[in-house]
Amino acid sequence: MLDSLITSKTRLRLLVKFFVNHHTQSHLRGLAEEFGESTNAIRKELNNLTQAGVLVKESDKNKISYKANTSHPFYTNIRDIIRKYLGLDKLLEQILERMGEVEQVLLVGDLSRGVDSGKIDVVVVGEDLNQDYIKGLTKRLEDLINRKVVFTLKANRMESSGLVLFDKNIGI
Repeated sequence: MLDSLITSKTRLRLLVKFFVNHHTQSHLRGLAEEFGESTNAIRKELNNLTQAGVLVKESDKNKISYKANTSHPFYTNIRDIIRKYLGLDKLLEQILERMGEVEQVLLVGDLSRGVDSGKIDVVVVGEDLNQDYIKGLTKRLEDLINRKVVFTLKANRMESSGLVLFDKNIGI
């Protein structure tokens, strides 16, 4: 659906890269290498998104890096649209529905770094989690969001470099 609204695949990949996790920061050559595209194609889209104020450009010596502009008035809207495009809203809703006492839901792996590899790695933390439900949920979610979903269940909270989708203590 979003690919029919945003016709540039490069622009869509950049939005996913920077808006899944606002801590993601990258430079032109790294993006060109990651996406397998020319630096000119990436530069053109980075310039468009920077001129629109959606991305910010930071210089460190002779290296320019880009990241999401979290103070942009549409930042949360764009972030929410990207998360819906990836199916993260449905994933979280399904987990919290009948999983048990969920303490925390973390997005780890490629997607937490803004790389849409078609696979979503999720860590669910809590006590007495419904393991039977998660087995059935995996297939149902994969069909619903057209991505492979891998769940890891843990009993104890963890500090992670991943992205926190839900935290009972913080209220996210």
